[in-house]
Amino acid sequence: MIYLDHAAATPVSEKVLEAMKPYFSDEFFNPSAAYLPAKKVAHDYEKAKGVIAHAIGAKASDLVISAGATEANNLAFTAILDGQISHSAPRPAVPSARAAGAKSRAAALRNAPSQDICPVLYLATEHDSVRCVAEQFGGTAISVLPNGLIDLEDLKAKITDDTELISVSLANNELGTIQPLAEIAAIVREVKLDRMKRGIKKQLLLHSDASQALNLLDINVARLGVDLLTLNAAKVYGPKGVGALYVSHDAKLKPLTVGGGQENGLRSGTENVPGVIGFAKAVELAKEHLNGNRKKYATWRKILIKELQGCELINKKHSLDNFIVICYNKIDAERLVFLLEEKGVYVATGAACAASKGVRSHALKAIGLSDEQIAGSLRLTLGETNTEEQIHEAAQIINTVLEQEQNRLIS
Repeated sequence: MIYLDHAAATPVSEKVLEAMKPYFSDEFFNPSAAYLPAKKVAHDYEKAKGVIAHAIGAKASDLVISAGATEANNLAFTAILDGQISHSAPRPAVPSARAAGAKSRAAALRNAPSQDICPVLYLATEHDSVRCVAEQFGGTAISVLPNGLIDLEDLKAKITDDTELISVSLANNELGTIQPLAEIAAIVREVKLDRMKRGIKKQLLLHSDASQALNLLDINVARLGVDLLTLNAAKVYGPKGVGALYVSHDAKLKPLTVGGGQENGLRSGTENVPGVIGFAKAVELAKEHLNGNRKKYATWRKILIKELQGCELINKKHSLDNFIVICYNKIDAERLVFLLEEKGVYVATGAACAASKGVRSHALKAIGLSDEQIAGSLRLTLGETNTEEQIHEAAQIINTVLEQEQNRLIS
């Protein structure tokens, strides 16, 4: 198998799995329990959160652990709901006090405000877990340039005095495009300063989904200037179903899940101790091998781009080193995916969740590709399962399958 879809999923590394194992069996205790073995587990859990937080220049208390990036992204948008609570609020003495308002909060997430007031801006190429929740609030999309980068002028034009939250991914999940978060944050600061001068007290927060970037970019929340940042263990050789949301002290959130008051009242439910232990180990390894991996993937990317025939490279610049997005003229990429699978090469046509539903990529459409180009586009993402020998072999197999498909169409 030659696996070239690491943006969709990564295998749990052996070191991560080893770190997790004791917490499935020997150290199985509930962190909320009062006895010493449970307190040790609670300590290990908080220590693991600290490792994850430290990797992005934050503290353990700044993180809310979630069941993946989708939940973290949804939680970030509760910052624009009324009647907010602080993420640093103490655990409630009576959990039912939060449960009483659960239905009304869920209804608030479902019902968008008046279209005359738009509190949310989001990048047109965002993952559906951002795009869909933003649209529930009547969100407005920010345009991207043909190279996938945010149109900063369009951003400036669309920010109004009603805007409360702007969401722009650090690295796009379909194109790998790295967005200039620091520049966006600078614009946000200017707007906030202008509001202050005019006596407008409405908040303006910057959220970013960094799920694809953690093992390829040196992330620091202060340098990026973000108020909210989403992380995902499943993209960095950690366990699936584990994510985290960094929350600055300026952001006030409301829980999506209520009950026991875990995660400082923002995410109730018994803590996923093995998952967070594994997440921490995965982050630790990602940071340790960051520069080496970037160089390795950049080299392999050049090899693929050079050896692949008859295609157009879509993401030429400003992209993560392991992303290659190509387009074949008048070729059905979905058919190529199945033909390549028969040869043991696994690639994608876009985001896995969209491809499984047969939906055309909104990200490729946003950068100006025609329907025909989108239909002929493949996403190849490199990772730790690959070797340089595999890269050469994959290029050869893809070229062969393409030639066979072209001959079929001619005949």
